[in-house]
Amino acid sequence: MIQLLVRWLISAVLLLVVAHVVPGFHVDGLRSAMIAALVIGLVNATLGVVLKIVTFPLTILSLGLFLLIINALMLMFASTFVRGFVVQGFAPAFWGALLLAVLGMVTRWLTPSGN
Repeated sequence: MIQLLVRWLISAVLLLVVAHVVPGFHVDGLRSAMIAALVIGLVNATLGVVLKIVTFPLTILSLGLFLLIINALMLMFASTFVRGFVVQGFAPAFWGALLLAVLGMVTRWLTPSGN
């Protein structure tokens, strides 16, 4: 349970980092980032899974790069539900998804797995 809360907090902090780096990607504060991280996780666990299954042939043809487009669309979709989390267009969503993927990979590599 603690590991889940730590991952949630890390995701929120990563959203704040991306908001400082990517123009057009805005998060008002830690509270908005926490809510946005939760909503992004829920959207990716439901709608994101369906989209990834449906677009699997495109993902294969693009060598996995199409997943960035799906993740960008999920960020844009999640931003419609969270006050204080704004993604202004597809380009900021794409670069935000790319940066979140890279930062997430680095943090998973640096943090212990707890298994």
